[in-house]
Amino acid sequence: MTTPNSNINPLDLITAMFLCSDGFLQQEMVLKMSICQFAVPLLLPNCETKQSTLTLWAMRDVVKKFRTSQTATKSFVETRVVLSDMPMLSFVRLGESRLPKSQTLNKLLTNPQDYYDTYIHRNMAGGNVQREISDALVEISWYLPCGDINTDVFKKPVAMANLRGDIRAVEVEFSFLCQTSAAVYIFCDDIEAAQRFLKGKNTEAEIFLVVNSQIDFKTDSSIKNKNVISKENLNDAEFVCSLQSTMSKIIDNRPKKVLSLESMAAMARQCGILVDEDCRECKEGKRRADEITSMITDTLKFKEEQLPLHGKLWKEISQLEKECCRLQRLGDEDIEKYKSSLSIKVKELRKKQQDFSVPTSMEKLLHAMSTSQMKCSYFLKWMRINLDNLSRRSLTDLRTRYKELCQNSPVKKEEIVKIDKQMSDCSLGLEHFLRELGQLYESACSLPEHSTIRQQMEHLPKLRVQLMLGGFPIELVDGDASNILMKWISAVLTELHQLVGSKSKIRVVTVSGVQSSGKSTLLNTMFGVQFAVSTGRCTRGAFMMLLGVGHDLKAELKGDFIMVIDTEGLKSPELAQLEDSYEHDNKLATLVIGLSDVTIINIAMENSTEMKDILQIVVHAFIRMKEVGKRPVCHFVHQNVSDMYAYDNNMRDRKKLLEQLNEMTVAAAKMENKENISKFTDVLLYDPDANSCYIPGLWHGTPPMAPVSARYSEAVYELKKTLIDIFKESQTNEDLTGLQKWIEDLWNAVQFETFIFSFQNTLVAEAYAKLCTTYNGWAWSFQKDMLNWMLEAETEIANIDMTNQTCNTNQGHTMKKEALLSEATQKLTKGEHTIQENLQKYFDNKDAHTHLVEKYKEGFGSSIKTLRMETENTVRVSLQSAVEIREGKTQVENIRSSQASTMQSKVLELLKNCREVQAQLSENELEAEFDIMWRKTLSEINKLFKAKQTIGEPTSRLF
Repeated sequence: MTTPNSNINPLDLITAMFLCSDGFLQQEMVLKMSICQFAVPLLLPNCETKQSTLTLWAMRDVVKKFRTSQTATKSFVETRVVLSDMPMLSFVRLGESRLPKSQTLNKLLTNPQDYYDTYIHRNMAGGNVQREISDALVEISWYLPCGDINTDVFKKPVAMANLRGDIRAVEVEFSFLCQTSAAVYIFCDDIEAAQRFLKGKNTEAEIFLVVNSQIDFKTDSSIKNKNVISKENLNDAEFVCSLQSTMSKIIDNRPKKVLSLESMAAMARQCGILVDEDCRECKEGKRRADEITSMITDTLKFKEEQLPLHGKLWKEISQLEKECCRLQRLGDEDIEKYKSSLSIKVKELRKKQQDFSVPTSMEKLLHAMSTSQMKCSYFLKWMRINLDNLSRRSLTDLRTRYKELCQNSPVKKEEIVKIDKQMSDCSLGLEHFLRELGQLYESACSLPEHSTIRQQMEHLPKLRVQLMLGGFPIELVDGDASNILMKWISAVLTELHQLVGSKSKIRVVTVSGVQSSGKSTLLNTMFGVQFAVSTGRCTRGAFMMLLGVGHDLKAELKGDFIMVIDTEGLKSPELAQLEDSYEHDNKLATLVIGLSDVTIINIAMENSTEMKDILQIVVHAFIRMKEVGKRPVCHFVHQNVSDMYAYDNNMRDRKKLLEQLNEMTVAAAKMENKENISKFTDVLLYDPDANSCYIPGLWHGTPPMAPVSARYSEAVYELKKTLIDIFKESQTNEDLTGLQKWIEDLWNAVQFETFIFSFQNTLVAEAYAKLCTTYNGWAWSFQKDMLNWMLEAETEIANIDMTNQTCNTNQGHTMKKEALLSEATQKLTKGEHTIQENLQKYFDNKDAHTHLVEKYKEGFGSSIKTLRMETENTVRVSLQSAVEIREGKTQVENIRSSQASTMQSKVLELLKNCREVQAQLSENELEAEFDIMWRKTLSEINKLFKAKQTIGEPTSRLF
């Protein structure tokens, strides 16, 4: 970061960083800069070779979303910017220009109320320092509309290129922009010099001159008079609007030059500009990836034919392994015989897996992964890019069809359900291919040790370890089958331990929370990793990523690696209709919490309602961890909390949360027959003050043009430091072999556990739904009665007789309030007892399948107490507000009555004084005497009012 006294221009710093980075680091930097709405290098100059490079590979990861106002529906477009055809407008400088080009460009891209710096300009810190190596740098950014005509600067997406330096010194880059742009805006002060420079040049783009003041000049074929934009007699806002108007005309009138960045590569080569994707390793990686992805015409069919092992067969094996632990369909059969029959079925399914020959796609994948590290990295990146593009196109088409059917043909329910299932199954990513690797190894492990096929698969764990060390996550839990490839995971971790030797001490951090609450984004920001992020269920199952600890921290952390585990969101709407959705969430939460040293419970905002849904799962998971001896640290993270005083303001809420956690823990302990557990901190380490964090929203504004909030990054950094401190204080000393053993033991415990919140069949779900409906009716009746009582009580307070001097005092009002509160308490107690009696009668009625939901009785009892407390707080606040309003009105009436009497006495006194004066007063003298008395009296009244409390003050404190 440059400081005001820095002698380095930020553009030189950016150029140097990109020149010193390989293609993969450049991708990381471009992606992060783009998310922050910073311009990224398009043409990168090399100060040594004096040759620029088109950074096409560096921009491959940038994906943008936008919505145009012309779209009839509210659907959005999601695309990689390198593949998107959109017009590009370029901004260059010829000679000296009194107009700030880059600063003007920033204003063009944003509304005045949302201004931010996309391009570095001379008025920024270090922006006025002489550039050394960044002349000829071309930066690019994108304007993307959100579909709101009131806020969109442009109706359609457009790319903006900014060339640094005088175009007379960087003619190659200027020529490239002229061939690829729809229009080029030249900032200059000398129009004639611009004409001379442009004369005879082949400029396919429309040329505009942007000048500070327009003087008479002779037009020629190079520049049209209407294409000269002058700032003369215009302020900055008017000048920006003038530029935006000309740009809008070009964008909206279907310009001839509409190119994707990928298609610009050929023109760059013609201009003598290098292309970063022309390196041999990148080309070979692309060729190998294309060989595989070109085979994909139908995603579902490709999965069945080329990735058959982790499809239907694997899900059947998972169900059998689960049944072998749960024995839910045992019936009257002998246990040993039943288990034996299940084992035989599993072996038969494994035999079917072994009968499959290794598919062509997997052979190509294994061959490509066995090449050098650089070639393998390029290949895997191209695979991820190609598969992501294919899945995005498939999902976009399915979404369109789904929306059309729902809007136009809602009666076609079967077809809608079919498309809905296709949307769930159409995803195809690199993780599916890597999962198939695990299946190949797992199925081969059931063969004899001397088997040729088994020996051929022995090298797979080593390949996977190399990917882990290279930053690729490994799938811990298969999100589709809710199972773990235990032999595969054990083999990979064992191979990793052998590879790093004794330096395998490890710390584990996991994140858990509801879907789309920002879990993956939080981990990506905190640790600089790349877990999949999107709206909806983007992460399925659980993924582990290995991060090496720097030498300076190893001694303090007592560890060599940090294992970061990202999980799919709990309470997913996609899984909500499934019979075992609760069991799925419980298994996942129990596993990842049990593995971790620190568990981050991710909460959206401050609302505890959503938190309670998570805690239903998490509290029971913590109690199960107590059973196996692990006591992780729990850290609550509230996201999208913008209030800077949230930590102080929510102190009471945190105490209340701990009380609720204690109540839920006691209830859960009773259900689990753990009477020795009496509070939440008996289960895990949690301090409501030290282990709570409030993080503001990710975006500073409204996407797609909103930059990342700096406060978000700062808050996440502070959270990271807190986690590091927790690791430093941790007494655990576990290595990779210990983690591998712990995963096995914990997964076995999870598989054999009958979860308290899981619905075993439809009868249980129906009985629970009926109980919820009945309880809601009781609660609504209770709240309705209390609401009617509160309205009557407020009316009674408002109608207190003001002539009654006893009630006019604050003491009288307080006495009335206390009497009403006493009455309310009696009514609340009576209502609570009524609901409790109804609940007991409900469970006494065995005809309603109440025995299936007996385990929820304790929870509903706690809900009744919570309902009573919340209603009591509402009554207390409402009565206090009514009393304060009444006191204010009484005070006003008292002042008005008192001052009326004062005015009357003053007037009478004036009349008396006038009569006592023996001399006859004239009309003017009488008026003068009255004015003196009136002003003096008003002055006294004003002093009195200033000493009184404003009527609205007590009530305002309630809001």
